[in-house]
Amino acid sequence: MTDEPDDIRLLLIEDSEDDAVLVANRLRRTGLRVAYERVETAEAMSAALLHQAPDIVISDNGMPAFNAEAALRLLRETGLDVPFIVVSGQIGEESATALMRAGAHDFVLKDKLARLGPAVQRELREARDRQDRRRAQAALRDSEERFRLVAENLQDVLFRFRPGPVPALEYISPAIATVTGLLPDELYEQPELLFNILEPEDRDLMRRSWQSPPDGPLTLRWSRPDGSRAYAEQRLVTVYDAGVPTAVEGILRDITEQVEAAEQRQELERKLHQVERLDSLGQLAGGVAHDFNNLLGVIGGYTSFVLDELGPDHPCRPDLENIDHAARRAAALTRQLLIFSRLQPSHPVVVNLNDVVGEIERLLRRTIGEDIEFSTDLRPDLEFVTIDPSRLEQIIMNLVVNARAAMPEGGHLVIRTASSNHVPATAIGNQPPSRRYVCLTVADTGCGMDEEVQQRAFEPFFTTRSTGQGSGLGLATVYGAVQEAYGAITVDSAPGAGTRITVYLPAADPPAPTTAPDGPAGEARAGRGEQILVVEDDDDIRTITRRVLTRGGYEVSDAATREEALGLVHDHTLSFDLLLSDVIMPGMPVLDFIRTVLAVRPSIHIVFMSGYTADGDRELPEGVPIIDKPFSADTLLRQIQTTLNSASDRR
Repeated sequence: MTDEPDDIRLLLIEDSEDDAVLVANRLRRTGLRVAYERVETAEAMSAALLHQAPDIVISDNGMPAFNAEAALRLLRETGLDVPFIVVSGQIGEESATALMRAGAHDFVLKDKLARLGPAVQRELREARDRQDRRRAQAALRDSEERFRLVAENLQDVLFRFRPGPVPALEYISPAIATVTGLLPDELYEQPELLFNILEPEDRDLMRRSWQSPPDGPLTLRWSRPDGSRAYAEQRLVTVYDAGVPTAVEGILRDITEQVEAAEQRQELERKLHQVERLDSLGQLAGGVAHDFNNLLGVIGGYTSFVLDELGPDHPCRPDLENIDHAARRAAALTRQLLIFSRLQPSHPVVVNLNDVVGEIERLLRRTIGEDIEFSTDLRPDLEFVTIDPSRLEQIIMNLVVNARAAMPEGGHLVIRTASSNHVPATAIGNQPPSRRYVCLTVADTGCGMDEEVQQRAFEPFFTTRSTGQGSGLGLATVYGAVQEAYGAITVDSAPGAGTRITVYLPAADPPAPTTAPDGPAGEARAGRGEQILVVEDDDDIRTITRRVLTRGGYEVSDAATREEALGLVHDHTLSFDLLLSDVIMPGMPVLDFIRTVLAVRPSIHIVFMSGYTADGDRELPEGVPIIDKPFSADTLLRQIQTTLNSASDRR
């Protein structure tokens, strides 16, 4: 059988063709493209492994002549690093433990094949990670070996110096001319020439070492005629005559390449540390985002209810509006955390950059203040870009707020848009594989940044402002959003000379024409008694959601668990038009829950709501919308209306 390039090569050790087809189909339903080969003997498995290494091996443990233990042992003997998963009708705890100790990566019971797809995807990811690490380690070893060979084959400088009674350079090899540009004959006459080319702080070190050799090597520095820095490692030994020291002999080795390599390695380690910090922060953000967004939803929900009951002149209204504003700010901070930790779902569309700038220009002017001269320079007929509009707004807003903070005494701020045919080599982020780019530039006349600050500007929580004046997430959020859109960023700044930050986004084709929806833009139609089932484990969020939907004209049932919800779904005395469910809940996995609901009620519409989308839940049913928590009543009602009116949101 033939494999397409992206197929997963699966070796199935199974004596039942029906079970093999069942396993393959189960994997395909999870989105994997599987091409499998079935074997049931050790000889057939050996031949298959010799012909082509598979991506993963799945073995039955119940075959009479060839079991999983033997298959695992055979696989290990080949030396292949291939994930091995046991799929069995039944398996004892001791047998499963023994297989795991022997090197099996997982085991799945045949009556619980729902676990097989995620397990295979996990093991394939981990196998790719192991391969990437091995390649990186091999590349590092190769690099270090090349540096070692270069160092060993360099022309070292050999010399002999007599410190007294009349100091003299008795011998120095011709290689000194290659290393320093000084000829041996010149140095015999004037040894001081060698000291004079060194950095001032290294001259006395070298002089003292020639009088009294140190125990270890000495690194010396000098500047070449072209202005570049050179490094040499000096090693010395004392020469004795009848127990009396009479001279020193030494080697000067050019170690410039090794020093530069070490500096590059340190820079790579610094960047790796930064990535690790981002990963750790992403795990932290994901861990707290769900519960935190639920709390913000409760605060915002009840605040909204009270505001609806108060008149515009009520004395408590400003206090409640401040509470609502604080909750929105907290939600925005959570979204920023999730953006650069890649946990916030994105919805990219084709947009016009000029339109987005124009839409938020009034808000920007209020944000900037009257002491800043603000202008825009938008290129007409600008090409489109593909990006989540909310991400683009955050990019613009954060760059503008950052520029405003750099001009405490006032100044000039300008937003420009333009087109470009290339991304500068100094850009950080992706180098988009495109020939046309749309550029967004935010330039200010503020205090500027030195080189060190520029190097760290996009690190999360790094800020030059005083405590309480900034979270340090603004530029980190910009960087995450630009990376997500396959773009790049340049920073042009100097102390006292202002800052110009340019975002490069790949140009996109114009969007296809769309038909305007009926009714005024943004107006949510009231419900007409449609039946909605709300599944949410947080009691307060469930209460608020039910209240919003009931006030919106819907009939609502709710459940605190997915198991409780399934009981309602199976009750055919109840009729449901739409299921509104939280994504992250304990108990049954969300995909199994949705499959079960659709099996019982295939015509039901589905809407998800979530404080964030976890890694394990990213492959949700296609076309199902997700409402980000915390959400407003208007946002919820509009999404419910849109979903009920659109057959495309069905499974």
